[in-house]
Amino acid sequence: MTNTFDKIYQASIDNPEAFWAGVAEQIHWYRKWDKVLDDSDAPFYRWFTGGQTNVCYNAVDRHVEQGHGDQLAIIHDSPITGTQQKITYSQLQRRVAEFSGALVACGVERGDRVIVYMPMVPEAVVAMLACARIGAVHSVVFGGFASNELAVRIDDCTPRVIVAASCGLEPGRTVEYKPLLDDAIELAEHNPEHCIVFQRPEARADLIPGRDLEWGEAVAAGEPADCIPMEATDPLYILYTSGTTGQPKGVVRDTAGGIVALNWSMKNIYDMNPGEVYWAASDVGWVVGHSYIVYAPLFSRNTTIVFEGKPVGTPDPGVFWRVIEEHDVKVLFTAPTAFRAIKKEDPSGSYLEKYDVSGLRALFLAGERTDPDTLQWATEKLGVPVIDHWWQTETGWAICSNCIGIESLPVKQGSPTRPVPGWQMQVLNDQGNEIKSGDIGSLVVKLPLPPGTFPSLWNAKQRMFDSYLKNFPGYYETGDAGFIDEDGYVFVMSRTDDVINVAGHRLSTGAIEEVLASHPDVAECAVIGVNDALKGELPLGCLVLNAGVDRDDIEIVKESVALVRQKIGPVAAFKLAAVVTRLPKTRSGKILRGTMKKIADSTEWKMPATIDDPAILDEITDSLKVLGYAQG
Repeated sequence: MTNTFDKIYQASIDNPEAFWAGVAEQIHWYRKWDKVLDDSDAPFYRWFTGGQTNVCYNAVDRHVEQGHGDQLAIIHDSPITGTQQKITYSQLQRRVAEFSGALVACGVERGDRVIVYMPMVPEAVVAMLACARIGAVHSVVFGGFASNELAVRIDDCTPRVIVAASCGLEPGRTVEYKPLLDDAIELAEHNPEHCIVFQRPEARADLIPGRDLEWGEAVAAGEPADCIPMEATDPLYILYTSGTTGQPKGVVRDTAGGIVALNWSMKNIYDMNPGEVYWAASDVGWVVGHSYIVYAPLFSRNTTIVFEGKPVGTPDPGVFWRVIEEHDVKVLFTAPTAFRAIKKEDPSGSYLEKYDVSGLRALFLAGERTDPDTLQWATEKLGVPVIDHWWQTETGWAICSNCIGIESLPVKQGSPTRPVPGWQMQVLNDQGNEIKSGDIGSLVVKLPLPPGTFPSLWNAKQRMFDSYLKNFPGYYETGDAGFIDEDGYVFVMSRTDDVINVAGHRLSTGAIEEVLASHPDVAECAVIGVNDALKGELPLGCLVLNAGVDRDDIEIVKESVALVRQKIGPVAAFKLAAVVTRLPKTRSGKILRGTMKKIADSTEWKMPATIDDPAILDEITDSLKVLGYAQG
């Protein structure tokens, strides 16, 4: 141990302005800032006020101008179509400039909003960068999102133009986007002036004359546009995340803070060097896609992989290993659920033996808590550091991580390690008082948040205050519950509303899931708290088994109950469990525990817009009924 991490971390806490000013020297500025940290409207802090820069210039143009135009910027790998496309930085610069011109020809000006409704194709990245190039604010909506949910976003951000693809591709099916888009515009009160449609050969869309333009037609109508200087605090994008009221929250990312933090993170957190290949196996519709498919890798002159496929089924559980070998991936970043899916289908790792993945240096996991069993399996099979790190849509980059580019710290299973430089964490009780090491409470971050986080919600400043800043003055409320141990390691156990109260004992559903996942036959699981007249709440588990397990479900449930009793104790009162074939998840892989709880408690619930497969909720309902729940 060299204590390098401790020194850098402490410098970021003791003098954050000096720390981030130094980091900000690594990017291109048209004009330097007047103030590193502007606290004139606290608790709404702003970074680098008075400075001017441009996201697209830092991601693309500066690399070309520095002589790296022939380096690959994007590798598009689509096992669904069986095609690949490789794009250099010079080619990307040309494509982005041309599409920026198309947006300008459609009337898009600085500050206008543009919705991007596309699958995992290079054109999605081009559209995002083109908006940044000319100062338009992009809002990426996951391709194939339901019409009513898209309509809500149209009305909230009022886009001048919507950029869409004709279709998206899922294993075994084609999802036509244009009918969904047309229905959304019909439902919305706001009408975009134009829709630019990228026609895919798998399903061509019918265009509405006067409103809709084909991608190539739109490009031909414009002239390539240059990057324009943007204020540091100008919004780069709006990304909608679910809200407890049912009205989605438009998380805003500003221009300079995002460049500074994401550029710093690539070397210091992920240990990536310019020219190397980085793969975030996510989707551009999610924050991971914004930060680590598009922006961060391009800021640091890496090659980023845009992957149109699934961890299993396109065509098999070996597709990740094929991509790593074929494109010489150095770091992979994905969700724990992806690895649980691979482990479920290929628990012995036989597909991995077919490929040479020796070039891989590290695997990073985020999006859900990584259970120790999945972490152990991945570590054993890959033979590289497997790093659980924790962040949120609102934060834009990691709150806690093992920063292997600074110094690799010892791993503690179940922990995303320690706060990243710039992040000062505490655990508070409901009264706002700090609690002792090891006790579960609300995980909060001392203000100001570092650069790259969200300065506000789109047109909803008061809602941001009420949602994140009101309950614990002087802190950002993460909404997650957990504890910090005596070594400063953070343990994120569950969302705050997933801490259940069993006869007065506060229990983390994440801790119970960790035990259940250690059962040799269990591939993944979810635990929810269900209402109980005697104890207030009881934990209920849903278990998905590994492929090939043919033992009696009742025996596996009995063993699982005994395991929780052994590891956590009778206080958990864990007696309710069911074996299911799948868990309901969002398309980014997060388990829909809140929806499961509402079904179990027979309270009113709404079909989540982000659900991957609505049919699975019928099976979950039937399984809960067998246990005496979901009777409403």
